[in-house]
Amino acid sequence: MTAITKRTVSVTAEQDKYIESSVASGEYASASEVVRAGLRALQERDRAMNEWLRREAVPVMERLLEHPEEAIPAREVFDDLRRLHAERTTKTGR
Repeated sequence: MTAITKRTVSVTAEQDKYIESSVASGEYASASEVVRAGLRALQERDRAMNEWLRREAVPVMERLLEHPEEAIPAREVFDDLRRLHAERTTKTGR
């Protein structure tokens, strides 16, 4: 079994309610289990993000550094985003 280290942390009132309701529902046996589950989820998210950066973002950046002519100018990207936003806003009425 992994050694357990005790640590004191501060949480917001909303987070405390979430922890308490998670324990009260029986989903978790203790507040510590809720916090450990949250930390495992955070570790997994960070691992996935680092993997994505390594496998996808870095190769694209390296390719663009070697072939800058393939890059799309920022002005063009933002013009396209503004156009798409305007179209969606018109369709949804927001």
